[in-house]
Amino acid sequence: MAETERIKEIGIDEIEDFKIGHAQDVRGATGCTVVLCEQGAVAGVAVRGRAPATRETDLLRPENTVERVHAVMLSGGSAFGLDACAGAMAFLEERGIGFDARLTVVPIVCGASLFDLFVGDHGARPDKAMGYAACENARAGEDAAACGNIGAGTGASVGKYCGAARMMKSGLGAYALRIGDLKCGVVVAVNALGDVLDADTGQRIAGVLNEDRTALADTEQLMYAEMGLRKDVFGGNTTLACILTNAELTKAQAGALASVAHDGFARAIRPVHTSADGDAIFALSAGGVSVSVDALGALASLVTARAVARAVRAAQSAYGLLGADAL
Repeated sequence: MAETERIKEIGIDEIEDFKIGHAQDVRGATGCTVVLCEQGAVAGVAVRGRAPATRETDLLRPENTVERVHAVMLSGGSAFGLDACAGAMAFLEERGIGFDARLTVVPIVCGASLFDLFVGDHGARPDKAMGYAACENARAGEDAAACGNIGAGTGASVGKYCGAARMMKSGLGAYALRIGDLKCGVVVAVNALGDVLDADTGQRIAGVLNEDRTALADTEQLMYAEMGLRKDVFGGNTTLACILTNAELTKAQAGALASVAHDGFARAIRPVHTSADGDAIFALSAGGVSVSVDALGALASLVTARAVARAVRAAQSAYGLLGADAL
């Protein structure tokens, strides 16, 4: 049976019980992307990068009390951008959505931020107001499936081993597949030290430029050539993703799914999970469809890799950085 008969591409906004919204400061070159799950979703997380900026990730350990979260916020702004989570909390509390604490509800909002301060205005950061606006846009259904220079991908870039002069513009990507009743998709903000490849063809599509900025070089080969050097690599990195699925998962299984999905990063980003990256993947399960967790992991890896490629292909040249379509 052909893949097209078994597997169908769908829009990320076709996965029920999730709403995606974006807000950005285009001049400042930063933004945020929220995934709302107002009914609550079982959640897990896997942080593989060694320079993370995260919020409420300890809460997602299987042994901890809270089972469901109500939003995941991906943002630029480095650790400053975690303020956008406060906007989601305010938005949800106003609507009575959250963990019942008797006196009030406490929305459970997890988040992670990437470093985009070297692009645009380093003083522009996602804040509470921007996070709230992203939630409003999610509720309104505006640009839910948009990719490129939007939301958390507004100031994203890739290929930074040789510094800002030779890096390229990246952005936000989304990709989703359906097999029968199962739906699995991912939203990803690609802001890697390394290069990005099309995982289906092996083609390098974005990354570090050669010295005259006319073609792509190869970050791994450049690193190998300088193996003996303790080079202070450009530190403005981190790729963030959030998996959405209607599979029935436990909290432990959601965490395992997030971990396996990092294989998608490894298929599409080279090198990945470096000391200058804070790579993190969240997994959200709305439940309803019983599946093999191993098959779901393989599917999540595939959609993650394809979303990474879409993020760089959709990104437009901006802020003095070339997009993939400029080569």
